[in-house]
Amino acid sequence: MEIRLLRYFIAVANQQNISAAAQYLHISQPTLSRQLSDLEEELNTTLFIRGNRKVSLTPEGIFLLKKAKEIVGLVDKTTANFSQQEETLSGEVYIGAGETKAMCVIAKSLKKLLDNYPAVQFHLYSGNADDIMDKLDSGLLDFGIVIEPADKKKYDYIQLPAIDTWGVLMHKNSPLAEQTAINPKELLDKPLIISRQTSVDSELSGWLGKSMEDLNIIGTYNLLYNAALMAEEKLGYVLCLDHLINTTGDSNLCFRPLIPQLTTNLNIIWKKHQIFSSAAQAFLEQLRTNLNLSN
Repeated sequence: MEIRLLRYFIAVANQQNISAAAQYLHISQPTLSRQLSDLEEELNTTLFIRGNRKVSLTPEGIFLLKKAKEIVGLVDKTTANFSQQEETLSGEVYIGAGETKAMCVIAKSLKKLLDNYPAVQFHLYSGNADDIMDKLDSGLLDFGIVIEPADKKKYDYIQLPAIDTWGVLMHKNSPLAEQTAINPKELLDKPLIISRQTSVDSELSGWLGKSMEDLNIIGTYNLLYNAALMAEEKLGYVLCLDHLINTTGDSNLCFRPLIPQLTTNLNIIWKKHQIFSSAAQAFLEQLRTNLNLSN
């Protein structure tokens, strides 16, 4: 399967129209249609449902689209890091992170790196630990910033000098907003919105003293911003980390820490025996320097 065909396939999936995709790719429509038919024949499956004005993906096409984007992304990432000039460091660094104030530590290292090597570029991907580790395993990311607990058996890591505090995000008019801190009993009968991160379940259930199945969980979230909108509409109480959503000024939201306090450490992780690009290696060295760590 050629990378070129995967790029054609992605373009058609994005444009949902073969003529528009052909124009985007600067090739003729008959040529593109023939290439797509060849791809379907090679895979022995139907990828598109062809309508009069629009094409849509079959279930097999949806699966291929996800894999094609990963493959093309990995090829582009590899190619970009081979295109660096010999005289000056260039290339790209790919970093995935959940929502955490520890990104300030990463930002300082990136700032210093780009001051010294302005030809370097960085790319940030936001997601929870499950997403980050999946993309690390696929080679789409160089580094991931994850909260504890996280399975680091497959990864090397550095613990970052930042600690996040768990608490409850809620509307200011919610009954629990009158509390200065929230204890487990006060949440057992409340509608909860929790992180979809797999490893967080055991930590929160341990603090609550209940299995997650025994709680009134009305929803889950991947990233906090949309969950905050749910809290603003008084749908429920969001279990989350502090300092990620603005609760000052005219905000209708407030954050209350858990009691007893529940905190988590943060790590930057990468695959064991990872062979880094020059740019990614330079970032890691800069981070170690900033943290006063020896190599």
